[in-house]
Amino acid sequence: MSILINEIFPSIQGESNDAGYPTSFVRLSGCPLRCPWCDTKYAFAVGEKYSIAMICHKLAELSLQRICITGGEPLSQKNCPELIKTLADLNYKVSIETSGSVNIKNIDNRAVIVMDIKTPGSNHCCDNKIENLQYLKSGDQIKFVINDKKDYQWAKNFITTHQIIKKNITTLFSPVYNNLQPATMAQWLITDKLDVKLQLQLHKIINMR
Repeated sequence: MSILINEIFPSIQGESNDAGYPTSFVRLSGCPLRCPWCDTKYAFAVGEKYSIAMICHKLAELSLQRICITGGEPLSQKNCPELIKTLADLNYKVSIETSGSVNIKNIDNRAVIVMDIKTPGSNHCCDNKIENLQYLKSGDQIKFVINDKKDYQWAKNFITTHQIIKKNITTLFSPVYNNLQPATMAQWLITDKLDVKLQLQLHKIINMR
């Protein structure tokens, strides 16, 4: 059972509710989307085949309790759910970052899902699988990458229409790095009294990679 891996590395988690924690990252290769602000285009095609056992061995060497499965789009590889289950069985704290364009039904419930909802600025909002919302559980997170005021208003309408805040799921609004100023979004949130969390990409601020 092999998985195409772009890289495995230790860093500081820069996003989600775990931001700031030392974390081992497993970046899977491949993604069906092409968002204009993507910062991991190098993972689209480049990778090396690893068995799940090899991945576990590498993570054991890194010896960090938190593991983030990311991409690309990790769920574009069929063996990703089995990797998540194996890591959860080993008592790691596992999270997975997914674009929301692939079905999440089969993800082990012990993993925290951080699911992107694509805004119009991504050119992929038509790829959002709305049915994924029913599979999210308490403790999971939804992220909106916001490029401009249009994206902000779209995301605001989305969370209202789908009653996201009432589901006990953390809602993250993330301004596109070096495009939308965080202070600008902060003022929008305050003005609208919107109960969502402003998220910065901490790993870029501290320049870990």
